[in-house]
Amino acid sequence: MIDRVQFSLSAADIPRAWYNLAADLPDLAPPRHPASGRAITSDDLLAIVPEELARQELTLDREVEIPEPVRQIYARWRPSPLIRARGLERSLGTPARIYYKYEGVSPTGSHKPNTAIAQAYYNKQAGITKLATETGAGQWGSSLALAGALFGLDVSVYMVRLSFDQKPYRQMLMQTYGARCVASPSTETETGRAILARDPDSPGSLGIAASEAVEIAANDPATNYAGGSVLNHVLLHQTVIGQEAIAQFAMADDYPDVVVGCAGGGSNLGGLAFPFLGAQLSGGRSVHVIAAEPASCPSMTQGTLAYDFGDTAGFTPLLRMYTLGHGFIPPPLHAGGLRYHGMAPLVSEAVAQGLIEPVAVAQTACFAAGVRFARTEGIVPAPESTHAVEVAIREALRCREEGVSRTILFGLSGHGHFDLGAYEDYLSGTLRDGRFEADKMTAALAELPDV
Repeated sequence: MIDRVQFSLSAADIPRAWYNLAADLPDLAPPRHPASGRAITSDDLLAIVPEELARQELTLDREVEIPEPVRQIYARWRPSPLIRARGLERSLGTPARIYYKYEGVSPTGSHKPNTAIAQAYYNKQAGITKLATETGAGQWGSSLALAGALFGLDVSVYMVRLSFDQKPYRQMLMQTYGARCVASPSTETETGRAILARDPDSPGSLGIAASEAVEIAANDPATNYAGGSVLNHVLLHQTVIGQEAIAQFAMADDYPDVVVGCAGGGSNLGGLAFPFLGAQLSGGRSVHVIAAEPASCPSMTQGTLAYDFGDTAGFTPLLRMYTLGHGFIPPPLHAGGLRYHGMAPLVSEAVAQGLIEPVAVAQTACFAAGVRFARTEGIVPAPESTHAVEVAIREALRCREEGVSRTILFGLSGHGHFDLGAYEDYLSGTLRDGRFEADKMTAALAELPDV
């Protein structure tokens, strides 16, 4: 008899509304205007995003209806599967039941299209013809490039220089979809030129790339900005992941005790965990949510909860979040999607309220976990996802040590087919852990805005 390993829903089961955790976190601090310090209104955001996304960014509605054209495109790969990791369980000799929600089945191989499709749809409806964005490892940039192709929008992607050089095939994927991919910092913006003047060899950062994209959008009425993480509406769109997972666990006659997601800006973690937290806050079963962040860029475990800019140049609204300082440049890291100085306000508030536990993990340990997962489950995880794999393995080994069976769910946010150069470094023994430089964080935090 074959043990069941995959729990799949039909297209009819794609959620009809996104879940908004902000409705269940009444003390959530609002974003603030960088000049006046007052709470941002939706009108303040209209220079760079369409009206509906501005509304979603600030809404306290518990649910936001998903437009049918968006659900129709979702149906090309959603619902994504929930898979029982029986091979990994046997490898670990654990009594734990391990599941993963696999987002690598999307056309671009990650969870990012869940919001890229939605943002492109709303911009198209608003008459916008061009989008500008940042990307780290390229999962977000390639997803917005796809969405631009589907909705007839021109897309410019400012890709962090470090990842631009590490991952040439992500550039090719964006270009194949019709987008333009530029290494950041670039000479195309005042922000980029100023940074290059100070440091011609700058490896870049997500904060710098975001500054370039926002600068372009703010200066061109035909161009809007599209964000891949951090912002409330982005995390909102990702909650299709967790909603599907809840329905799939009902099929499995199980429910997670532990939910693990990798965390850089917060979109993958929030997308998976927020619906479970929403159920808990409404009187349902409690879950232990763990945010796995890189030890070399530990915004939650080493940073400060404060108002800060979401970008390096200070163009964005002030967000109350765990931050290393908007001027902090993280050390090189193959998980480029996690090289960000701050954490999403919704995730940050959940951490502050004790709903999420942050854990920092080292790069080499994560790749070891990724290789183990590949050899037992057959999927090569994205470097970002290996952080969740490593923490899930730790939790499963704790079950073995304690002689307790728990159900563990983690988010496999994408595959690593474009990241084999990173695995080559690990397998050849040349991969090293990046060193977190606390003195640079202290200097960056000294430049926090006075709110």
